[in-house]
Amino acid sequence: MKNDRDDVPFSYRVKVGHISANPVEVHIEADASELKALAEAWSVVSVEDLSADLQIARWKRDGVRVKGRVQAKIIQSCVVTLEPVEAAIDESFEQIFVPEGSKLARQPGNDAGEMLLDPDGPDLPETFVGDTIDAGEVVAEFAALAIDPYPRKQGVEFEGHIEDSGDDKKPSAFAVLKDWKKD
Repeated sequence: MKNDRDDVPFSYRVKVGHISANPVEVHIEADASELKALAEAWSVVSVEDLSADLQIARWKRDGVRVKGRVQAKIIQSCVVTLEPVEAAIDESFEQIFVPEGSKLARQPGNDAGEMLLDPDGPDLPETFVGDTIDAGEVVAEFAALAIDPYPRKQGVEFEGHIEDSGDDKKPSAFAVLKDWKKD
């Protein structure tokens, strides 16, 4: 599969008009050039494998629901030793897309004009323009969110790290004035 845009390292375009209410199951995998582009985009040593099993279906009248599971194997640099560290990603996700300008994309608010967001609630729908959505971009995004930002090799700890004991207090700038009035 080839990318239509240069800034998207992994792409799987889906025509919205061809999606029915019955979920369609799709399996996608990144090829060697896409794996290399993903490693560069994610700032990791390498991406060994990336695949996803998706269910793509209509949501309400004009929306599209992409639900699935992404699995990946990546190699990162250990933050302590800089040695390679293997990591496995296995994430389930769900993303809803609605056409730009849809009432379903509006964020709920109150009378004061404030947005009401529920951190435990579902994500707000993403908007799309035209007649296609990029399911591959969604897969890559959820995989990137699962990457450990501080990978460490098993059993490796920071050594030589000295915690501040608080004993070396600096003298106050006013300490020289404490004996000033003793005359």
